[in-house]
Amino acid sequence: MSEYGKMTEVAMPQLAESLVSATIGKWLKKPGDPIEQYEPICEVMTDKVNAEIPSTLDGVMGDILAEEGRTVSVGEIICLIQTQDAPSQPQAQSEAIGEGVPAATASSKSSGDASMRNRYSPAVQALASEHGIDLSRVNGSGMGGRITRKDVMKAMEQPAPAAGDTGDVAVSPASASPFEPRKEPNASRSSQPLDTAIPDVRHSGLHLTEMPRIPKIEVEQAGSGRSEQYIDVTPIRNTIARNMRQSVSEIPHAWTMIEVDVTNLVLLRSKVKDEFKRKEGVNLTYLAFLLKAVVSAIKDYPIMNSYWAVDKIVVKRDINLSLAVGTEDSVMTPVIKNADQKNIAGLAREIEELARKTREGKLTLDDMQGGTFTVNNTGSFGSILSYPIINYPQAAILTFESIVKKPVVINDMIAVRSMANLCLSLDHRILDGVICGRFLQRVKDNLEGFTPDTKLY
Repeated sequence: MSEYGKMTEVAMPQLAESLVSATIGKWLKKPGDPIEQYEPICEVMTDKVNAEIPSTLDGVMGDILAEEGRTVSVGEIICLIQTQDAPSQPQAQSEAIGEGVPAATASSKSSGDASMRNRYSPAVQALASEHGIDLSRVNGSGMGGRITRKDVMKAMEQPAPAAGDTGDVAVSPASASPFEPRKEPNASRSSQPLDTAIPDVRHSGLHLTEMPRIPKIEVEQAGSGRSEQYIDVTPIRNTIARNMRQSVSEIPHAWTMIEVDVTNLVLLRSKVKDEFKRKEGVNLTYLAFLLKAVVSAIKDYPIMNSYWAVDKIVVKRDINLSLAVGTEDSVMTPVIKNADQKNIAGLAREIEELARKTREGKLTLDDMQGGTFTVNNTGSFGSILSYPIINYPQAAILTFESIVKKPVVINDMIAVRSMANLCLSLDHRILDGVICGRFLQRVKDNLEGFTPDTKLY
C-alpha cells in the first residue's frame, strides 16, 4: 500500500508465487464503513481456492475501484481506504457514502442480516483460539453479523457464561467454532440438523448418513409468462467450467471399473468406529480405508502418480491425494500431503479436517496445491456408477461408489455380501488398460484384505 493524498491505496496482493491475478468475488465492506486492522475487506477467487484480503490499517472504506466479478492483476489498485488520522473523519465517511448518511446508520441497515455470522477472519480465529473464546457465543457487530476483533476483545472482558447458558445469540450447533475442544465420549458428532421439510432419501447404499446438500440459487425471471430462467455464472463456477473444459479437451479420457467385496471392511468399521470416535473425536469413514488401499497400490504402480509433460512423463515421488469435496455450489479438491506416510487413523483425521475447512470456506492455497492423484467418494450420495473427469494435469481419478448389499455366488452358493464399484478415469497418453487393470486389481485386493483384526494405527 502506498500513500495517495489523504487516502491509502489497496493493491491486489500476490496470494501465491504462481498466481498473477485473482477475481473479486464479494466486497465485505462498502464506502463509508469503518475498517479495523486485519479485518477482511473483500473475498477473492483464484483457480485454487477462495481467500480474503484483510486490511493492514484502521480507517474508513473509500472508493471501490474493482467491481465484483472482475479479474484483477497482482499489484493493481482495488480500493481506497481513508486512514483514521485524516481530518474530519465523520465528514469523510459521509462523503464516501455519497448521501451524508453516518456510517453507524449505514451499518445499521444490515443489523438484522446474519448472513456473515459464521465467517471468521484469520485474525479473529487466532485471537479467539489464544484466549479460549467460543465464537458461537459472541455477538457480531460487523456487516451481516460478522464477528470483528473488537467483538472478541469485548467478549474477553466479560465473565464466562454459566454452563447451559447460550448467551444472547441464538445459533445452531453447525455454527460452532472450529477452535472448540473435542467433545467428550458419547457426544454426538452430527451437529448440523437436517431440514425436516425435505423428505428422507430412499437408497440402497451404506454411505449416505445425512441429507445431500441442495444448492441455494437465486434466479432471475426472464420475463412475465416466459418458461425459462436465467442464473448468473459465479466466478467459482466459471473457474470450474474452465478447468473441466481444459481437462476434457487436452486429456484423452478412458474409463474402467471393478467390483469389490467389502463385507469384511464393513464389519471392521462397525467394530471400531465408536471407539475411534471416542478416542479421536472424528468419524471413521470408509474413505480412510480406501485412501490407504489406493496409496499402497500407487506404491506398487508409481506410473499412476504422474502427469504428461509433452516430451516426457513426470512421475511424482510424493503421493499427495486430492479429495473431491462438494459444497452447495462448487467442488473443491484439497490435498492430503504425503498420504503414504499416514496410517488409517491419520488419514481419517486429515479427511475430517479438510472436509470441515471446505464446508466453512477456510481452505488455504497450500491446502489446494501439490495433488498427484484424485479420489472421489461418489458413493456418499448413493451413486453406484460414475465417469469422473480427470483433475488436470493428473493422470487418473478414482471414484468409490456406494456400498450395496447384493446376492453373490461364492463357491457355487449364493450369499448376501456388501459390494462396491471402483471407477477409474485415466489419461490414455500415459496409461493403458493393462496397467490400470492391474492397479485396480491391487486396490481391490487391498480393500478385500481388511479384516476385523486390522490395526488403525
